[in-house]
Amino acid sequence: MEHSFLDKYSERDSFLHRLDPRAKIIALLGFIVLIVLTPPAEFIIFAQYGLIILALIFISRLPLVFILKRALMVIPFALMITIFIPFLKSGRIAFTLDLHLAHLRVTYEGLIICWNVLVKSVSSVLLLTILISTTRFSALLKGLEYLKVPRVMIILVSFMYRYLFVMIDEAEHMQRARTARWFGGYIIRQIRVVGNMVALLFIRTYERSERIYTAMLARGFDGRIRLMHKLKLNLRDAGFVIIMLLLIIVIWSQYL
Repeated sequence: MEHSFLDKYSERDSFLHRLDPRAKIIALLGFIVLIVLTPPAEFIIFAQYGLIILALIFISRLPLVFILKRALMVIPFALMITIFIPFLKSGRIAFTLDLHLAHLRVTYEGLIICWNVLVKSVSSVLLLTILISTTRFSALLKGLEYLKVPRVMIILVSFMYRYLFVMIDEAEHMQRARTARWFGGYIIRQIRVVGNMVALLFIRTYERSERIYTAMLARGFDGRIRLMHKLKLNLRDAGFVIIMLLLIIVIWSQYL
């Protein structure tokens, strides 16, 4: 299958691509924390956040369609969490909906909660997409290692990303085999077949993980991330972090 790698645009040339991964991790993850801590009613501040994110997208030279697709992926999950809150949250009534079977009331407080979840989740996904798409995955892991992130977490993220595609390939092979054998019949039979496929997929991935781990140990794997070139911080990286910090201070000075 054709895999859609998260860092497929990491080899492009832009100001953000040339930054050290540590500078981008500190600046963008700090920005995400700031967005999460911002009260939902500060609409002007969120508008300023949006301008900064648009500026980062422009500087990164990433395809806008690619960025928007990543952002739109999180909206259905956010809506699943918040879709009923405007109708269930008590407070001031914004408007009412007269249906044949019910009389629903939408409150301002519920709408604020819905807005809070949507804007913060979409903004966070946009910033994470910029971070991952402008950094090679191995360099990103090395940056996390330099920042003293627990090695177990780095290894888990590395394995999850690298071997997720192996699991997808196994699942597709099983699906083609199922289709070739005419997957029909009653719903109970279909559920039984799907359950057997899930169990078989788990067994196959578990056995393959054992073989991969043994092969990695035979090649001297010790859990460290290694790159061809050593990461080096310079004035450009420090300047980027300082500029982002100044923007955060200026924006939050309006709130304080």
